[in-house]
Amino acid sequence: MLEIVGAVGGLIILLVAGDALVRGAVNLSLRLGIPALIVSLTIVAFGTSAPELLISVQSVLAGVPGLALGNVVGSNTANILLVLGIPALFAGLPASAADTRKSFVQMIAATLLFILVCFMGPITWVHASVLLAGFFLILGDQFREALSSRKNDDDLDPDGADPTMKGWKIAAFLAAGLVGLPLGAGLLVDNASAIATRLGVPDTIIGLTLVAIGTSLPELATTVMAALRKQADVALGNVIGSNLFNLLLIIGAAGLVGEVPVPVEFLRFDLWVMLAASLMLFPVVYRNQRMGKRWGTVLCALYVAYIIVVLSTEI
Repeated sequence: MLEIVGAVGGLIILLVAGDALVRGAVNLSLRLGIPALIVSLTIVAFGTSAPELLISVQSVLAGVPGLALGNVVGSNTANILLVLGIPALFAGLPASAADTRKSFVQMIAATLLFILVCFMGPITWVHASVLLAGFFLILGDQFREALSSRKNDDDLDPDGADPTMKGWKIAAFLAAGLVGLPLGAGLLVDNASAIATRLGVPDTIIGLTLVAIGTSLPELATTVMAALRKQADVALGNVIGSNLFNLLLIIGAAGLVGEVPVPVEFLRFDLWVMLAASLMLFPVVYRNQRMGKRWGTVLCALYVAYIIVVLSTEI
């Protein structure tokens, strides 16, 4: 019982701290005169992916690397099927006004590279270096594109931005995020590992389910708000950007601090589900298709089916 309370407490701390870090970073960047578009593509994306990063690195250091891999694969699958499915089911997502084709192709390329690295596993510092190199190449490309188009996007105002926010308040948000994120990550990893040990559940399954869903909640909150405001480009950009961070930066960082083994069941099933879920965005991106309630129903049903299969075949 105490482990469950600790795990839930860790998730709550992660969510609150992640939100504080994003708000502090966005307002600091705006105060320093950095374009809002660049802030959204970099700092905000990193802020929402910070829980996955800290949990994955902490998992490897704690001797449960399966939690790191399960967290990333489960999170990416949840980001598409659940994070896009729930808003589409209840509010619907209109066709995107922005061109997300390039980012979508980058996400698919990163997914294929990640799968290749997994088949070459265990993931070592060599494989991690390749993933990190891909991440910085994509980040540099996004930065250059943002700079070239910022004159047309000066009116972009990311959620949480307040140009009048006092300096001490910005510092408080940043401090709360930087202190709270590692604290929450430690609580969640320790208690999730204890739950897995007590129930005899592999740590990879805990990563695919409890941890993956928990760390996807910041993306879910952002996407729900985007759906309510009819901003499909924000929703898609949030999911695609988060998946890129997860695949390249997070496992790249985890692989630098320790070896990450790849279970056989991942090679046979979970990686391919993640790829299939990613490819489901093709008509949304290339045909500019609206995601209505039918889309939401299908995506949510597929995620529920995936979780049932995982729990029934791997526990």
